[in-house]
This record gives sequence, C-alpha cells and structure tokens, in this order.
Amino acid sequence: MKERTSSRQIFITDYDMQRLEELIQNANSKSSRDGRYLEELGEELLKAEVVDPADIPHDVITMNSKVSLQDMNSGEDYVYTLVFPGDANLDSGRISVLAPVGTAMIGYRKGDRITWLVPGGVKKLKVKKILYQPEAAGDYHL
Repeated sequence: MKERTSSRQIFITDYDMQRLEELIQNANSKSSRDGRYLEELGEELLKAEVVDPADIPHDVITMNSKVSLQDMNSGEDYVYTLVFPGDANLDSGRISVLAPVGTAMIGYRKGDRITWLVPGGVKKLKVKKILYQPEAAGDYHL
C-alpha cells in the first residue's frame, strides 16, 4: 500500500542493483520470513532506472543513505540509514532494506510522503532531509 505517483522514478546504481537482486534471489532460494517484503522490493526494482553513481540525484534515498523522516501521525522524527540486512541494527538507526519501512524508503526524495502498510497498520512518513547520500559524497561502493 505504497503511495505511488506516476512521476516517481527510482534511481539505482548498477552495483546496488546487483546486490539487491542477489539478496532477493538468495532469500527466495531459502524459506524466508521476509517473502512479502522481498516481493515488494522486487516490484520497486522493476521501476528502477540504473544509472552511473555520479548521475543519481542528490535528494534521492539510495542504499546507505542517512535520512530524516517524520511520522505524519505522531509528528515524531526518525533518523535512519538504509542498509543491507547484514548491516542492520535498529538501535543504531541502521534499518534493513527488507524491513517494511526500509523497503518503503528506497527511491523517495526529500519532501516526498510515503504511505506503507506495516505489521502494525499503515505508516505515513515524510522525507524531511537527506543527511548523507553515498553517491553525492563520492562514496560509490559502501
């Protein structure tokens, strides 16, 4: 239940696309509790435009981006870094791309609103700021 707009485009580097496709393929070959999120991530990647890291717009959430989000219901602010599952540590603000909110974040831009179905209901978030984006910083292979 992601809010979709026809103009929204996901940009991704070839390196991240390969890693995410491997993640999906490896998880699908096993019995995975993340099946629904893998499917949603796969759907998002189908819309992705693979570009050179230098051509990724600086206001887009990519892998390893650190972002400030606001919960539109509670007004609470969160800071998350979007990471691969093996690097996730919610206590440190490192959220897996396979977590419901992590899957929702990829490809959104500063100012966008995200509506996403999570286990506890519908989450409505606003992307307040991109605090760090590896491509903008020239860090292409984190």
